[in-house]
Amino acid sequence: MSRHSHVSPALVVRTLAAWAVTLLLFFPLGWLFLTAFKTELQAISVPPLFLFEPTLANFHEVQERSDYLLYAKNSVVTSVLSTLLGLAIAAPAAYSMAFFKSKHTKDILMWMLSTKMMPAVGALVPIYVLAQTSGLLDTQLALIIVFTLSNLPIMVWMLYSHFKDIPHEILEAARMDGATLWQELRLVLLPLGMGGLASTGLLCLVLSWNEAFWSLNLTAANGGTLATLIASYSSPEGLFWAKLSAASLMAIAPIVVFGWFSQKQLVQGLTFGAVK
Repeated sequence: MSRHSHVSPALVVRTLAAWAVTLLLFFPLGWLFLTAFKTELQAISVPPLFLFEPTLANFHEVQERSDYLLYAKNSVVTSVLSTLLGLAIAAPAAYSMAFFKSKHTKDILMWMLSTKMMPAVGALVPIYVLAQTSGLLDTQLALIIVFTLSNLPIMVWMLYSHFKDIPHEILEAARMDGATLWQELRLVLLPLGMGGLASTGLLCLVLSWNEAFWSLNLTAANGGTLATLIASYSSPEGLFWAKLSAASLMAIAPIVVFGWFSQKQLVQGLTFGAVK
């Protein structure tokens, strides 16, 4: 037997372990997909049905009952605008911290990161009262502001990590050539930092899309996102599993497709600062 055809036991164990973890992670998504095409009786049958005649009735009912396109539009608007607004605020902050450090820079960064350790429910009452008194309850604007503020510490940290790896000599050379601050940012920093901006924006877009706590507490029928749509299929009578699965599948499908095509940038953003 050729030594090249020998398969080590360690490789077999690693392969089997990788497949086991993969199946464990993707089983809920696969079961969600199957349940979305069942009837309500088939969804709660014991033992579970793996072979059945699929139906699209659940998807039609979700659209007719809940106006899926309205919730999808709210999700797109709130996640995209909050990400753009966050980048507009975080980029100058990260730039100043990366290239004009002071003795308090690390303290400020740690303080910003520590705000993410507070449970969201701890800030619910004051934010709800502010939204109520300002007439922003059940509006897209309320979610845009909250999503921006909640993602801002992550954005600043990620952009700071990317910007500080840019050689300072390049910016100094641009200044010596007479570049203004705007020219320095537009012609030098932006091209060099585009990868960091893209990965940061993509990651925060996904976080905003998947945010459920604030959507459920600050919005209802008008400004609600897809998370609000999914929650509407939980009633005092019980859970409508088939319709809930169809609504969930319709909610996650756009972001799953988006994440698949931008996985390289997302992985780069999730591992920022880990590998240099």
